Amino acid sequence: MSGLTLYHSPTSPYVRKVMVLAHEAGVIDRIALVPASGTPLDPGTVPVGANPLGKVPVLTRPDGGALYDSRVICRYLDALAGNRFYPSGPRQWDCLTLEATADGILDAALLMVYESRLRPDSMQMPELVDGQWSKIARSVALLEERWLAYLAGPPCMGQIALGCALAYVDFRLLTRDWRGAAPQLAQWQDGFVQRDSMTATAPPR
Repeated sequence: MSGLTLYHSPTSPYVRKVMVLAHEAGVIDRIALVPASGTPLDPGTVPVGANPLGKVPVLTRPDGGALYDSRVICRYLDALAGNRFYPSGPRQWDCLTLEATADGILDAALLMVYESRLRPDSMQMPELVDGQWSKIARSVALLEERWLAYLAGPPCMGQIALGCALAYVDFRLLTRDWRGAAPQLAQWQDGFVQRDSMTATAPPR
């Protein structure tokens, strides 16, 4: 398979999910990268003809229409690589639930960032920001309490998604200090970010 093009922004955590999976699955060299970026207010350079939602990542392919949403793209790339990162059997449901939790953390973190970056100071809602952080804090607490054994298992898409989500929280919301309430999860994250796929996709600072 050739002719894959990924529209991406190096600071997008959803793009990073795709890139990390592509590195881990060994298909990164089969993907051409095209810079694209936008905001909820303006799709910018995101190809809206390929993704009407105006978001990255977007993957165009020679054998069908464009794919968008990081979960869809990751499933596609994993299928190309031999279905290695979405487990079969009962473990698949844990993987998918972990990925959904990680994406929920990202959704909440992005809303917090957008609130401070896109709204004028007079229109910002601290209650909205605190409500989004509560989602992250509850998720982190649950992961610390119930998911450590799963995280110790073989790498899967759920772990990739979580590693990217927590890295984004560290990148944009470091002062919130999720680590103090989840020392074992923080230890897992510190190890995960040392993977070659994570170092290769670290956002510019």
